[in-house]
Amino acid sequence: MSTARLTAKLGAYTRLMRLHRPIGTLLLLWPTLWALWIAGAGGPPAAIVAIFVLGTLLMRSAGCVINDFADRELDPHVQRTAQRPLASGEVRPAEAVALFIVLCLAAFTLVLTLNRLTIALALVGAVLAATYPFFKRFTHMPQAYLGIAFGWGIPMAFAAVQHQVPALAWTLLAANIFWTIAYDTMYAMEDRPDDLEIGIRSTAILFGTWDRVAVAANQVAALTLMAVVGYLAGFGLWYALGLLGAVGFGLYQHWLIRGRERGPCLRAFLNNQWLGGAVFAGIVLEYLTV
Repeated sequence: MSTARLTAKLGAYTRLMRLHRPIGTLLLLWPTLWALWIAGAGGPPAAIVAIFVLGTLLMRSAGCVINDFADRELDPHVQRTAQRPLASGEVRPAEAVALFIVLCLAAFTLVLTLNRLTIALALVGAVLAATYPFFKRFTHMPQAYLGIAFGWGIPMAFAAVQHQVPALAWTLLAANIFWTIAYDTMYAMEDRPDDLEIGIRSTAILFGTWDRVAVAANQVAALTLMAVVGYLAGFGLWYALGLLGAVGFGLYQHWLIRGRERGPCLRAFLNNQWLGGAVFAGIVLEYLTV
């Protein structure tokens, strides 16, 4: 293989893993960092943090690969996804499967350095990542399943640090599920015309004209549960300010999606990286000021 061809192939793999678009990694990473800092009372072991950060990047990349593999016959018919490497033929299906396996094995190798409970939870996480893309075929709520998959780092983080998964961790996971439904519905609103045409299911289609109300309801549920987490963790002013910042970002997102247009809906979805960061900042400041 010539150097130019190899460079092109590696570039296609990079785009297949979405390394050029870090938003998915951030949305996966923020809940994991929330959990690590709470589980470690503000001082999680650096080695465990490094394992989870790298593992998050690997599993998000693996999730993108298997998602595109599952959608390889549908993506060419969607405006936003028509030029993805599998849809355009730059990467063959067999290559994608091999890449997915390599990424999962690399992530699992990292997890093997942790305790048995974390390893067991990691196996569940791998199943979630591998099966999520197929849920949109038979349910209008794939976003709920995505919320579990994207938040599975939460129980794993508590297991890694505390060797247990307390009720607080499951409450935080529930908050993440509602948050994921909210932001991924915004994302699905962008693709709704194409999804209706090709038969893909999503919460944006399920909620219909009530989509903005549903987004708001899920955000309220998420923030309410995050407030419960703060109460259980004994947090005070700084965490409250972090949640207030999250509320501000949520309101801005609603202003963006008011016309249900593709571009603004995408910007609203992307803005959730700042919402997650605001919550994390509140958690960090709580422990720094104690």
